[in-house]
Amino acid sequence: MEDPFAKEPGRPRDECGVFGVYDHPEAARLTYFGLYALQHRGQESAGIAVFRDGCIQVHKNMGLVHDVFNDRTLAGLTGRTAIGQVRYSTTGGSTLANAQPFAVRHRKRSYAVAHNGNLVNAHTLRNELEASGSIFQSTMDTEIFLHLLVKNLDNGLEEALKAAVEKLEGAFSFILLTSEGEMVGIKDPNSFRPLCLGKLNGNFVLASETCALDLVGAEFVRELDPGEIVIIDKNGVRTIHRAKAGRCSFCIFEFIYFARPDSNIFSHNVYTMRKAMGKNLALEKPVDADLVMPFPDSGVYAGLGYAEASGIPFEMAMIRNHYVGRTFIQPSQSMRDFGVRVKLNPVRDLLRGKRVIIVEDSIIRGTTARTRVKALRDIGVKEVHMRVSCPPHRHPCHYGIDFSSRGELVAAQKEMEELTRFLGLDSLHYLSLEGLLASTGVEKPGDMFCCACFTGEYPVLFDKDLSKNCLE
Repeated sequence: MEDPFAKEPGRPRDECGVFGVYDHPEAARLTYFGLYALQHRGQESAGIAVFRDGCIQVHKNMGLVHDVFNDRTLAGLTGRTAIGQVRYSTTGGSTLANAQPFAVRHRKRSYAVAHNGNLVNAHTLRNELEASGSIFQSTMDTEIFLHLLVKNLDNGLEEALKAAVEKLEGAFSFILLTSEGEMVGIKDPNSFRPLCLGKLNGNFVLASETCALDLVGAEFVRELDPGEIVIIDKNGVRTIHRAKAGRCSFCIFEFIYFARPDSNIFSHNVYTMRKAMGKNLALEKPVDADLVMPFPDSGVYAGLGYAEASGIPFEMAMIRNHYVGRTFIQPSQSMRDFGVRVKLNPVRDLLRGKRVIIVEDSIIRGTTARTRVKALRDIGVKEVHMRVSCPPHRHPCHYGIDFSSRGELVAAQKEMEELTRFLGLDSLHYLSLEGLLASTGVEKPGDMFCCACFTGEYPVLFDKDLSKNCLE
């Protein structure tokens, strides 16, 4: 059944969100709220693992956070240290076996891990591990990390962590829970995905985004460095490893689309950056119009920036119904348009006969944008112009976003004039790469961000024969 709280069909899908809290009497409940704040990063499954008395207990299921947990399940998750994850599958299928945190038991010790990212050498590593006798329980790349970890535990946890991470390539932000009670945070050397450290009344917290720290009342301490491994235990926080300095490859799409606007990631504010993208859009390609509008909930903040820079009024001319629940009865085939209208409805009196500028944050497959433009034409909108706050997506992502093949990307299949006609627009303009990078406010953004989905320049190589990133 379609999840009405998930991203719209034809939109990019979020990867995962991770959260953990060390040594707090309400660890599971705090993790529950942390995951609630990160729900936008994954809507397929949710899970929490807790440590108590040398054991790790896990509760996870398919669905949103409020579907998976209630007062009874949270009361049963007793323990002072917990980690959790909300997931959208980028490697491995959408099944309960692949839900996280993923836990294993080895030599009377337990480990649980939550992962955000995608390993580009997962196939090679899995083949090597299976050849040496490893038996896998899931089809996700996260399990590979645990197999590598336990194979090196004879040298102690710290050396095992270093040895495991040295074998991994691609994007990974891990939170690991051990049966000794440690909580471990790990970031890949390129730092594709965010992971930050916070503090709550003397207790340490790890989270994908600062919005999760805000919800639980934790103070932001810092972002983990690229390639850093931290262990949190009764002695506090200590860094046991930092990768040799290399190229940072912060995913710029986090700022365009993934992260919540109230978060600071990679030391930059998402809201401010999105407004700057909109302002640069208005400078690059102005057009006469009566109003600037987004489609909720994409493009809102870039739309504000566009309106501010252009002097054209900003209007929320499409109203979203926020009360469409998961049990919403799907319309019959004869009422197929009803399923779209129940979520979004235009303000007809505001739009009829007007020239409008739609500001979008991205166009991936084009199906959603085309349907929405047609809906505006049907109510009598005079002109429809679209401005997109990033460059065209022409290359697949192999670092944790679900457009993994070039054929899925409409901008890779159609030239600009053809795409404009396909979407039913009077004009279309994407923000240039130069304009996007200028919006970051970073002095040398080319040395800091991964823009591979726009440029095809991949900072970490991958096996092109295995570009679909599927282990099944």
